[in-house]
Amino acid sequence: MKIAVTGANGFIGAALTHELCEKGYDVRGIVRSKERSLNRNSRLEIFAVGEINSDTNWNDALKGIDVVIHLASRVHKLIDVSINPLADYRGVNTGGTQKLAEMSAQAGTRRLIFMSTIKVNGEKTTGAAFTENHTAPPQDPYAISKWEAEQALRNTSDAAGLEIVILRPPLVYGQGVKANFLRLLDMVNKNIPLPLSMVNNKRSMIYIGNLVDAIIKCIEHPNAVNKTFLVSDGQDISTPDLIRMIAGAMGKKARLFPCPAPLLKMIGNVAGKSDEIERLIGSLRIDSSKIRRELSWTPPFTMEQGLRMTADWFISNEKNI
Repeated sequence: MKIAVTGANGFIGAALTHELCEKGYDVRGIVRSKERSLNRNSRLEIFAVGEINSDTNWNDALKGIDVVIHLASRVHKLIDVSINPLADYRGVNTGGTQKLAEMSAQAGTRRLIFMSTIKVNGEKTTGAAFTENHTAPPQDPYAISKWEAEQALRNTSDAAGLEIVILRPPLVYGQGVKANFLRLLDMVNKNIPLPLSMVNNKRSMIYIGNLVDAIIKCIEHPNAVNKTFLVSDGQDISTPDLIRMIAGAMGKKARLFPCPAPLLKMIGNVAGKSDEIERLIGSLRIDSSKIRRELSWTPPFTMEQGLRMTADWFISNEKNI
């Protein structure tokens, strides 16, 4: 079986292509350009398609491909300087995905696995955990573009018979992680005191090794066809406990001190960091029982194992990150 992975040189894509090759799949890693290298493997072929949008020509990239795993996207940015971010997100995430699906169907590809986001469900939970049945339309431009891509995929599936699988992960952590989680690792490693001991939230996350395993499970499982799955480690954790687990994995003691949530929010508003503060103090819980039940999927790594491997990677590569 030959698998195409778009965004193959990204955080998730690099881990996925490596594991696919290890499992004996022939892999075509599709990237925008070949400037960013991937670990070479005799089973891995690199193919550049240029910018991804509704005009991208996927024909050559899709020749002989059985399954496409679509990871490439315009990623979410907390601070977006674009004049029209929704249009920019739609161009890549919606238009690019729709074109890929249409050309995949024309090329005879059997299945397309799409990496969406839990932000399609919402930014936070205040009661029950999110499930696949949550139907409220998203408000964030990035989430809107992913939601619209999901709808485009379903329409293509109905019209052309292409099998579709949609995955909505929460925050993904692991070796190679960037952005806020990387900054948190750095602060814990530097023993910086954090005003979060009073935070009483619960958040779902997923270790990259677990997400890769779930993606691979969806490649051939017959029960995955035309389904949407929320996927997580299966363990919800508070921000203070997350910091304690990271510190423990680094052989350190977490340095936490109390600060009321309203004060944290006020500081976030003044500093223009309200979204970042909300992710630290708010809850976002997901119910990933559907994929476990319908695909008999079990995460191969516990959250503790995932955080320990992430911490080990950070410490080993601290000077190069």
